[in-house]
Amino acid sequence: MQCCNFKSKSGWKLYDALEFSKVASNNNIKLITSHRSGESIDSQISHIGIGTNSKMLKVGVVGGERVAKLNELIRLSEHDLIQGMAEV
Repeated sequence: MQCCNFKSKSGWKLYDALEFSKVASNNNIKLITSHRSGESIDSQISHIGIGTNSKMLKVGVVGGERVAKLNELIRLSEHDLIQGMAEV
């Protein structure tokens, strides 16, 4: 299995993330979406991970940054939006 760590950057457009995801998917490469160093409590990475069909989300070790992103994933799971995320 091939896997790629997709690290979202503030200079990237959402279009770029989706295009990168399509190329990876077409080449049978699974994505892991990762936060940036010094990440804030902004939970957009949860949405990017779902939108790019990432199989995992790297959101940090401890602190409010991680909790905010995990809470957003829980909220999204209530609407059946994250099916398949853990199927590696």
